[in-house]
Amino acid sequence: MCDTTGMTVGKPRRRPLAIALVALASLLAYLAILAIWVNRQALNTDNWTRASSEMLENPTVRTRVSEYIVEQLYANVDVQAEIREALPTRAQPLAGPIAGAVRNFVERAADEVLSRPRGQAAWEDANRTAHELLVRTLEGGGPVVQTTGGAVVLDLKQLLTELEARTGIGGRVVSKLPADAAQVTVLRSDQLELAQNAFTVLDALPIVSVVLSLALFGIALAVAPEWRRQAVRGFGFGLVAAGAAALATRSLAGDAIVDSLVRTEAGIPAAREIWTIVTELLDEAAIAAIFYGFVLILGAWLGGATRPATAVRRVSAPYLREPAIAYGVFAVVAAVVVLWWAPTPAMRNPVTAILLVVLFAAGFEGLRRRTAHEFPDADRHASERRFRERLGRSYGYVRERTASGGAAVARRASTIRAGDSQSAPPVTDTRVEQLERLSRLRETGVLDEDEFRAEKARILAAADAPAT
Repeated sequence: MCDTTGMTVGKPRRRPLAIALVALASLLAYLAILAIWVNRQALNTDNWTRASSEMLENPTVRTRVSEYIVEQLYANVDVQAEIREALPTRAQPLAGPIAGAVRNFVERAADEVLSRPRGQAAWEDANRTAHELLVRTLEGGGPVVQTTGGAVVLDLKQLLTELEARTGIGGRVVSKLPADAAQVTVLRSDQLELAQNAFTVLDALPIVSVVLSLALFGIALAVAPEWRRQAVRGFGFGLVAAGAAALATRSLAGDAIVDSLVRTEAGIPAAREIWTIVTELLDEAAIAAIFYGFVLILGAWLGGATRPATAVRRVSAPYLREPAIAYGVFAVVAAVVVLWWAPTPAMRNPVTAILLVVLFAAGFEGLRRRTAHEFPDADRHASERRFRERLGRSYGYVRERTASGGAAVARRASTIRAGDSQSAPPVTDTRVEQLERLSRLRETGVLDEDEFRAEKARILAAADAPAT
């Protein structure tokens, strides 16, 4: 009695605890998605450089970069004076109009330079150098780290050199530019301490949040053994919700960030394009969480007590009982999903891909054992024999229905040719049709020889009887 009471009291206490753990694990999964994105995008030099290249390939962003370079040129150098010095004395009054006309030409030339491999390489090198310096500075720096005036900057002077090669103008002017011209400040010295603290947190947050999320989910499975399938399903829905929330955050944060950073309407399209590019990895992480959530939901459903799930297990039981067949199919599916499809970034990394395959194999083994326990008498050969018998009966039924339909069409055609006669079809036609049907039923195995003879005699006797 005490044991029964203890079980009755224990289950309600453990189940809410498991629900709370699953909910907290789902919340940590959402935090992990954002942390993984920030870590992979902002702190990984290769990903940063790749994103910068994608930005420059975008026409809207490339136009804004071209305009910025030309603005830096005209803001730091008196181009009109430079042109005046190059003109003869009598033509010097034309320096102003020429400078204005040259600016339009230089803007088009700058856009063309940025669309070519050399200009894109200069842009990519500038971004890679700036990001490597940023990461070294955030990691604590050292004697090899040198900043410009205590700040980490993105130096675009090399693009002015490329512009000179295209127009013949930039080369004379680059030497006259001040040291801070064509430079974008990434980090100032007064922000260093805060940035280093944030770097320390963001560097460890992805691993910590993922491990904690999975650990809480594992604890939920342990504290409520009778609720494990529901816990798996709940965590699956939690991952789907976390992925959807991350996608919603991307959209809402994008609007807020663009509106707060861009001061003019002309810069909004380029800012939105940049946000779309830098959040591609966030999309990948969110979609990956949704994919894993659906896998967990499907696994929980297959292990459930619903009629469709039970039917699936019953049909697959003869094959799941044989490890060679079961794991052969599993290996093929895993190879197609992981090696060929690879819908998530983790499947493109050998270590995480192997870990995922091991986890999926563990879930598959659990389903295989449950099915074997539920259907201990399932036999593959008997199942295949029953399948062939059902297929033969279905084939005979289709042939019978097809023949009946053809006979009906033939009778209808005879009736139309007879001038819409209302007379009943001859008894002979009906008898022949019945005998043909009996012959087909004997061929498909529905009737044996004795039943066929008895039914044949009955049809012939009924046909020979006098009409009343």
